[in-house]
Amino acid sequence: LRDRKHLSQDGLIIVVVTISGEEKRMVSRPDVISRGFVYVREAETLIDGIRDVVADNVEICLSKKATDWATMKNQIKTSVAHHIYDKTKRNPMILPIIEEV
Repeated sequence: LRDRKHLSQDGLIIVVVTISGEEKRMVSRPDVISRGFVYVREAETLIDGIRDVVADNVEICLSKKATDWATMKNQIKTSVAHHIYDKTKRNPMILPIIEEV
């Protein structure tokens, strides 16, 4: 019930990162999906900022040879939460997804 209330007030941000399984590098820029937070076309600069923050964090984790996806997800979640709060003073639920191809 608490999660539903949080979603209804602040929304949801889903961040999808695709990483090459063999080369351990990002295949493409992170994808950001917003539900109930901001309309993507009206907040393109915010979404681009989120993509940049995620890409930077993933590159740092991969350069340190950190292949523990749980650690990488926590790093993404923390950095995106700080970025969003600095820009909007809101705390949406953040769901990082890492795909290995």
